[in-house]
Amino acid sequence: MRQVILDTETTGLNYTSGHRLIEIGCIEMRNRKLTGKIYHKYINPEIIIDPKAIAIHGITNEFLIDKPIFSNIADSFWNFIKGSEIIMHNAEFDIGFIDYEFSICNRNRSKQNQIGPVRSKCTIIDTLKLAIKNHPAQRNSIDRLCKRYNIDNRHRNLHGALLDAEILAEIYLAMTGGQVILNLKNIENKKKLKSLKKGNLKIIYPVNKELLEHRENINGLRNKTGFCLWDRIT
Repeated sequence: MRQVILDTETTGLNYTSGHRLIEIGCIEMRNRKLTGKIYHKYINPEIIIDPKAIAIHGITNEFLIDKPIFSNIADSFWNFIKGSEIIMHNAEFDIGFIDYEFSICNRNRSKQNQIGPVRSKCTIIDTLKLAIKNHPAQRNSIDRLCKRYNIDNRHRNLHGALLDAEILAEIYLAMTGGQVILNLKNIENKKKLKSLKKGNLKIIYPVNKELLEHRENINGLRNKTGFCLWDRIT
């Protein structure tokens, strides 16, 4: 499965007021393993950035003067995300801005060359909705989730699309639980695993002391993080 973790930065809070995208950050993941392939662009929005937005992400009008406008990167961006499962935090915010940019591009395109909307070629996972489901009645911002899942975000002094996408990838893997990927070192190990038969395996049952220690460890994890994967499988 190909997944893309995506985040954006904008000139303001609402595209319906004419605000635009200024940064896109995407990270590719296949079968719960980050591939190292990214898509990252700064964009000249052709409008002035709201000072309140600059205080959040630190991206200035001067910095974006020589950056491409969205129409110049639209096709490469669309080609990177289409057909994938996109993971976003508060997805409706990002999708609204992206589809708005696509709609502006499409004004000058033939029907055959239209791009978007996002949901026409992509499926969506919203980590905010997932977090609310897993942790109801709690704050579920990126920073809160980092703290909850012990993810180091000390370098996140300002928001940034690529940085936030990298952090969100860790959050998503932690939230969805389990081992990220099973790495078998060589073919011999695979052969050994296949050769094991249920009837040949000796079952060793835990003693009462071991059961008690296990229960204490599980309770410690649950109290520390508010979540324990063991609860999902027992």
